[in-house]
Amino acid sequence: MMHENTEITLSRDCAAIQIPSGVEVTLPAGTKTLITQSLGGSYTVATDRGLARIADKDADALGLQPAAVAAAPAGEAGQASEVNEKAVWDQLKTCYDPEIPVNIVDLGLIYDCSVSPDAAAGGARVDVKMTLTAPGCGMGPTLAAEARSKILSVPGVNDADVELVWDPPWNPDMISEAGKMKLGMI
Repeated sequence: MMHENTEITLSRDCAAIQIPSGVEVTLPAGTKTLITQSLGGSYTVATDRGLARIADKDADALGLQPAAVAAAPAGEAGQASEVNEKAVWDQLKTCYDPEIPVNIVDLGLIYDCSVSPDAAAGGARVDVKMTLTAPGCGMGPTLAAEARSKILSVPGVNDADVELVWDPPWNPDMISEAGKMKLGMI
């Protein structure tokens, strides 16, 4: 459910991450917010302190019900140790930049995604290389942790690593056609 441009006063103290610094803060009860984006199970809010990101688990502070993040489809019966790579990509598409209403895949931030069997644990390991739109963005660790968490929700994945890389440098040409359409670039 979309909640953009909704003014809400926080009902309780709430953990948040300042944008773009990535610094964890607590927004006190009574803080007036304006939801500017609600995508991928988090809320970007404008406050008198600037922008902040509130996790879905704290949606109640905004007077909202937590959104259910879509579960990835399970693999075919009898293939529990095989991970559906498409399911991994689909989960990555549920991660959004807090300032841009386009997922990290369509923004061109994912440079590599590899799924390999983890025989010892009976599942799979997923390794992802991703970048950011700007190297100085403090949200990098937050976005990488969110991507890792969502990858770990894919059936059969028992380990995941999301590495932030800077080569090649990101540029707007890396945005998918769908992302460019969403941003009004085409």
